[in-house]
Amino acid sequence: MQWKGAHVVVTGGSSGIGEAFADLAAGRGARLTLLARGAERLGQVAGRLEAAGAEAVGVPCDVSDRGAVELALAGAELERGPIDALVCSAGITLPGRFLEADDETFRSMIEVDYYGTLWPIRAVAPSMADRGTGSIVGVSSAAGLVGVYGYSAYGAAKFAVRGLLESLRTELKPLGVHVGCCYPPDVDTPMLAAEEEFKPAETKAIAGTIKALPAARVAEAIARGIDRREAEIYADPTTRALARTAAALPWAYRRLFDRKVASTQR
Repeated sequence: MQWKGAHVVVTGGSSGIGEAFADLAAGRGARLTLLARGAERLGQVAGRLEAAGAEAVGVPCDVSDRGAVELALAGAELERGPIDALVCSAGITLPGRFLEADDETFRSMIEVDYYGTLWPIRAVAPSMADRGTGSIVGVSSAAGLVGVYGYSAYGAAKFAVRGLLESLRTELKPLGVHVGCCYPPDVDTPMLAAEEEFKPAETKAIAGTIKALPAARVAEAIARGIDRREAEIYADPTTRALARTAAALPWAYRRLFDRKVASTQR
């Protein structure tokens, strides 16, 4: 993709992977529209990018609200032109055992992580298809590749993101639109720090299999995925290997995870 002058939309752009990707895209000359719920933090990020010479606008928006998303992105296109790339990185997680979780946990994961990916895509895909160009990347997770103890709510939403993007890729590729899905492991972000106190010991044991990555490394992988029009985007070789193992030898990762769960229950 020609980054200089491209109109790039990033959801979850006020922190974590979204903020890191905004930094990277701004450095390449892209014009940015950043969506996030926290208006104050969003304004700080957009202001910092503008002070560094980038064109960045923060639009407070709850991505689980379809109407709000449509309004925000229609305004962005009106003010800054057609959207060349969309990166959906907004998400939440609350780990915990299935038998102890309440219904609200499952609902909120689906609303933010899945619908918060679907609604922005629904808003931009028709225009991209009409123009025969564009790139859409959603952020799933390593927990969208394999089932992980303590992530029955989060993993279900991230598997849904994966299924959406894999299906969408087959439909939009013939129309000239790239669709990719990123599968990061734990990433050193405020969200990871916030969830640590809720993780069961079994979840921590499994998560420790792959070292948490800097958000900038995931952002670089997403940008590379856009440039190469990759369908599957990995930021580290271990998660890539996990994906291959899950597809070819699912018993192998299950045996490993079962051992780690058992080790915490002795």
